[in-house]
Amino acid sequence: MLDLEYSQLSDPGLQRDHNEDSLGYFSPGNQQDSGRRGWLFALADGVGGHDRGEIASRVAVDAIVSAFGRLDQDELLTSALPKLLQAANAKVFEAAHSAAGKSNMATTMVACAFRYDRAVVAHAGDSRCYLVRRGYAASLTRDHTVTSDQVRLGLLTAAEARSSTTSHILSRALGVNMFLSVDSSEHQIYAGDIFLLCSDGLHHSVKEDDIVRLTSADAGLDGAAKELVELANQRDGSDNVSVQLIRIREVERVGMYRGRHYKLP
Repeated sequence: MLDLEYSQLSDPGLQRDHNEDSLGYFSPGNQQDSGRRGWLFALADGVGGHDRGEIASRVAVDAIVSAFGRLDQDELLTSALPKLLQAANAKVFEAAHSAAGKSNMATTMVACAFRYDRAVVAHAGDSRCYLVRRGYAASLTRDHTVTSDQVRLGLLTAAEARSSTTSHILSRALGVNMFLSVDSSEHQIYAGDIFLLCSDGLHHSVKEDDIVRLTSADAGLDGAAKELVELANQRDGSDNVSVQLIRIREVERVGMYRGRHYKLP
């Protein structure tokens, strides 16, 4: 059995007159589906500076949530989730090119799916997923930005990256090209784990220590989401801020034999 609780919140920030972020999730109909079909959470940040970013993020989230609900329950999430992001990319790309006069709409996306005792994270762009466990927060995603790519290739140091003028320029996003390269990873989950999905409006000003402190408080996930957004606005506020929080309340260990899952003692 997989039992979890969740909360989500999106805010336009202090300097934007509209919100280009979108949030969505798929919840199974019952406890049996919770294990076999699973849960999905998705967050998208419409690219600033491009027209109709809020439409791009909404199209992407609607596409992946709808498609997840139609997945074959025996299909492995490790292969399915990247395909769903690629399909969402096609939807955004098609929407952009069918718009009157064409459009440059694009969006980031991070998605996290839970089934049995595993979580699969897939993303493109600089929206992130963090895992909070035993008083420590770690990012499970790598930003797809020009600066991040330069650091990974050894062209910039971490110190140089912090002052780089290309830190906000994306190297990957949904809707830019017909085909999309998606990064994904699989993780064992345990009771008490908290997963946090967020847009760059949050992680540019809220650090890992802040995430641990606020998600460990007694306010619950709704209170933690509100405090995280308020802290991001207090420290910056120049961008839209969105967050999804998922806490694993109970999970059963499972194994796999000949393509079928079974409970572990």
